[in-house]
Amino acid sequence: MDARTVRRRRLTALGAVALLAVAGGAVAGAGGGGSSGESAGATSTPAAADTPRPAQLPGGGRRLFPDRRVVAFYGNPRDDELGALGIGTPAQAAKRLLKQAKPYNLKARPVLPAMELISTVATAAPGDAGLYRDHISFAKIRSYLAAARKIHALLILDIQPGRGEFGPEITRLAPFLREPDVGLALDPEWHVGPDALPGKVIGSTDADVVNAAATYLSKIVRERDLPEKLLIVHRFTDDMIARADRLRQVPGVQTVVNVDGFGSTSVKVAKYHSFVHTTPQMRRGFKLFYKEDVKTMSPKSVMALSPRPDVVVYE
Repeated sequence: MDARTVRRRRLTALGAVALLAVAGGAVAGAGGGGSSGESAGATSTPAAADTPRPAQLPGGGRRLFPDRRVVAFYGNPRDDELGALGIGTPAQAAKRLLKQAKPYNLKARPVLPAMELISTVATAAPGDAGLYRDHISFAKIRSYLAAARKIHALLILDIQPGRGEFGPEITRLAPFLREPDVGLALDPEWHVGPDALPGKVIGSTDADVVNAAATYLSKIVRERDLPEKLLIVHRFTDDMIARADRLRQVPGVQTVVNVDGFGSTSVKVAKYHSFVHTTPQMRRGFKLFYKEDVKTMSPKSVMALSPRPDVVVYE
């Protein structure tokens, strides 16, 4: 079964859910960051006036790579088909994440666990905006941020913009991105043109869009004196990131090209090596699927990759 078949199946269930969410007022307004009065502040780290030390990453330090290796669960709580993160409560997912991350933990390079939450979900239904995407509420994002903080993990907010654009979705998340333990992920597969349907075609983005997202994060890091931020961009076809040779690292941000495709181990490894070769300036990510991979690779097999990935994501 190929990616489009499985992901089309996921969107069928999400179409009805998206319309219900819109009707129930769960969709946050673009640019405003959710319903009136919503903010990330409910779980913000309190400002410690008597502590001059700048903000740290979960577990300490301000540099992501090569100091740490990120191991993440990906998903959304609306449907089990959307990934491991959405199965059970945030606290239950956190417990399973720590167990999965443990084999990757090395004394020379400790693991930094992460929750990659799909905050903007591509849908089969157009929704009120006609953009074939829906938002989970800021209250729900805060619940995952609280769960991530309890296990000293990152929260990564993933965007599937449908017919929309990445820019407005990113600025909508600004209240969270200003936090020292929140990163960003772009899912170009789910970015389609004005006449296309998510799940019916494989979407794409341009390297300049990725660079603009990195620059936006870099500005936040600089202005707020934050530790490095993680930016993941998913990719499983050559043209999913157009002009990939233009991708650039920017100060304060670690941009990772995450090899996002399922199938046999040999195909996944070949794709990984191909993208490492074509984007040597980027950090490396590798995604594993519990259900769709022919056989989910063991942590030992993943760590045998050369070069070893900086980020490992489980869906």
